Amino acid sequence: MTPKARPTTHDAEDDPRNRDILIYVNGALVPRDRAVVSVYDSGFLLGDGMWEGMRLYNGRWAFFDEHMDRLYDSCRAVSLDIGMTRGGLRAALDITAAANGMTDDVHCRLMVTRGVKVRPFQHPSLSRSGPSIVIIMEHSKPADALGARGVRLATVPQVRGLPMSQDPKLNSHSKLNCVIACLQAEQAGADEALMLDPHGFVNTTNACNFFIVRRGEVWTSTGDYCMNGVTRAKVIEICRREVIAVFQKNFSLVDAYAADEAFLTGTFGAQTPVSHIDGKPIGTQGGRGPVTERIAQAYRDLVRENTR
Repeated sequence: MTPKARPTTHDAEDDPRNRDILIYVNGALVPRDRAVVSVYDSGFLLGDGMWEGMRLYNGRWAFFDEHMDRLYDSCRAVSLDIGMTRGGLRAALDITAAANGMTDDVHCRLMVTRGVKVRPFQHPSLSRSGPSIVIIMEHSKPADALGARGVRLATVPQVRGLPMSQDPKLNSHSKLNCVIACLQAEQAGADEALMLDPHGFVNTTNACNFFIVRRGEVWTSTGDYCMNGVTRAKVIEICRREVIAVFQKNFSLVDAYAADEAFLTGTFGAQTPVSHIDGKPIGTQGGRGPVTERIAQAYRDLVRENTR
């Protein structure tokens, strides 16, 4: 008997249309069951690549420029030549969406690797055929049950590392650090891992950025060791615009346990309430509250404004 899948922060409503999607692979649109890359690809061999998660609303990509800034900055940092302009990538995204008849409630995983190697070894110079570019798009709405129930976090021993080991700001294919954290959380009976920074302060989760609300103030990590989240940045922007006190600061688990509200941010789920941390309930409404609701509504308004 197949065990029932545990809830995740990326649970989506089942959509049968996703069984027949076309995937963009290096300029070709390929049926899902035939979309492959070489076993010699740098991404498969080494996790040598960068990716972006994006959403399509009303036929438009939300915060497209911000996502492209992050992608091109990350690739430049690791000397990975995408080989396409932003306009070329935009055209590839739009072609893929049109081929699948997608206009709204669509999630996209855009992946760029250093390409196929001539030998299965580490040195980047062995990747000589140019980058591999893959675009996976799915009809994807976050599952209602996740927002209703809230996410249960467990603090794990795996930490977000220092920038000189592997900078967490790189949206890299090398996600083993986060996978280990996710496994540790699952073994503790939680949905996702709450990861600390190298100094023991609350940082982020294995897949999302993390916020708490205390006495009307919104707190998140300093940003020194967390993902360079587009949604994280938008939430901070919203707080400043809405005159909600917001702080990027060091804080400990003691502060997180005593929070009135807590939520995760990410392109897929936007704002997802956190109901428990290490088995301790957050607030009195499963992590929800007036500040989180105000931010979530302002974020929905911002998405509509950006994609109209």
